Formats: sequence, C-alpha cells, structure tokens
Amino acid sequence: MTPAGLALLPTPLVAAPRLAAALGTASLLVKRDDLTGFAVAGNKARQLDALLADARARGADVLVTGGTLGSNFVQAAAAGAAWAGLRCVLVLAGPPVPRSAHPNLAAALTWGAEVRFTGDPDRTAVDGAIDAVAAELAAAGARPYACPRGGASAVGATGYRTAVDELLGQLDGADPVVVVATGAGGTLAGLVAGVVATGRRLRVVGASVSRPADEVAARVLDLACQVADLRAEPRPVAQDVEVVDARGPGHGTASPEGDLAAATALRTEGLVLDPVYTAKALAALPAVAAGRPALFWHTGGLLDAVAAMLAETTRPTTAPTSRTTP
Repeated sequence: MTPAGLALLPTPLVAAPRLAAALGTASLLVKRDDLTGFAVAGNKARQLDALLADARARGADVLVTGGTLGSNFVQAAAAGAAWAGLRCVLVLAGPPVPRSAHPNLAAALTWGAEVRFTGDPDRTAVDGAIDAVAAELAAAGARPYACPRGGASAVGATGYRTAVDELLGQLDGADPVVVVATGAGGTLAGLVAGVVATGRRLRVVGASVSRPADEVAARVLDLACQVADLRAEPRPVAQDVEVVDARGPGHGTASPEGDLAAATALRTEGLVLDPVYTAKALAALPAVAAGRPALFWHTGGLLDAVAAMLAETTRPTTAPTSRTTP
C-alpha cells in the first residue's frame, strides 16, 4: 500500500545528553515523531498516512472515527480527512460540551468535522457507536470508512511497521532499548511487527498509559499478528510484546512522576510532552532501560500539552488534574 503522503519522513533521531544525565541513563536518543509535519498530528500522521490511502483505494467519501474529548487522534483524523477531501464524522464519549472544552475538540471542529457525542463517559461505548454511525451513513448513500479509536487497526499500524525500517537505518547498528507510550496499541503493534520482521534486533517496551499491562499486551499481540499477516511477514509471539504499567493515578490523569519527567525534558532539551501520555512513558524509561543506552519515541500530543499548561495556570491547588488522552 502506498502511503497517502501526509507525514514528512524520516523524522529526526537526536541525542539528548542532558536529559540522559538527569534521568540517569547511559545515553538517550529521541525519535522525534512530534515533528511529522502535519497539523500537530505527531505519531498519528504515520497511521493516517496508511488509513487515508486505504480509504481512498476503497472509494470512501467520509471518514468515521472517535475517541475521548481530548483524543489526539480524532483532531488529527479530522485534519487528515480535510486534507484528503473526505467528510469526517467523529464520535466522542460523554455528553455534549462546548468547543472550548479542549483544544483538540476545537481543532477538530476547525478542520470541519461533524461531532456526535455518545452521552456515555465510558470510552468503550465509542466503539459500537462508530460502527452504528458508519451504517447510518451507508444507508443514506454515503461511502463511509470506519476507523477504530486511535487508528488502532492493522492498516493503521502498518505506519509503524515501516517506521522500524526507518529507525534501523538511522541507528546504523546501535541497539538501544526503545520505550514508547502506549494507548490504543496501534503504534506499539506496528513496532513489534517491524522488529520481528527485521530479525528482532531491538527491544521495544510499551509504557501503557490507559489500560492494565496484560490487557494491552494481548491487544498489541493480536494487532501485530494482523499487521504481519497483511504484509506476509513472520508473526510475533507473546514474548515479543513487552508492556509496563505507566498509568499512575489512572487513565487521563497526570502523575507526579510524569509531571517531573515532562518538566525535566522541557528544561534540559526543550521537549514538550503530553502530561498523561508521553510524560508518563518518559518517567518509566529509567527503570526499563536499567542503565543501558535508551531511545525514547516521542509521539507528540502538543495540543493536549497546551491544555495541561493552560490548566496549570488556573489550577487552585496542587492536586493532580484529570485530562483526556487518545
């Protein structure tokens, strides 16, 4: 499948010596997928590259997806659909809220998306609602392309299967421990499929920010096998999927460790991290790397980081603030 051409690739791989010293790691590289170059989409641009190409190939005229209020994927999907000339319908968990409720919602509406709310705060309710909306649109004569939360389908995950080839070329034989934030599982699944297909030369660890580690590992293995089947490559096994629990107080809630990691990354290397996603993954990195050379895959999430900064300026206490993620 030929990518749609959304992301600007390859993204930079840069050394972060001051951050490495602050974290106590032997050395640290940062894969800057926050710089994919499209609508502050971060890592979502790689997934959308594959998804939009598939949607076009199938003759779709409307993209249907969804998530939580602050989902980085839904605003990126809205932008990607506009770029591809597709209508976009987003299904968000919870009751209707004003566009000012979160920058990601405001961005999605600015890109021209139609937004529907489930009325149920449980994010899993979105899954069935996406299919229902797609069926409704099809019955009305549209040609919908339904995409799961976070772009976590086999097609979407192929964006990160090919990212492994890109990274190996940049590493030139080095083999750091790779740590990446994991939510819906598509990014990690693609990386796992890529590592297996290229001879298991890297150890990749997912830092789960939204679900128990064992639940995420099972989900990622299934999706990684689907990616392998799609590309006729060797299937991963359970031992290829490594996930640690980085949820802290819970899904969508900042952790003290993540806040410290985010502040450290900003002050040492100028890296802006999402407080409930990438920050938690960076906080987990020292224990995972255990003194070995490490690589942090920066997946982006700039608008959620902005929302956190705005909340920080108006927060009356120092208690953790609840926020939403993909």
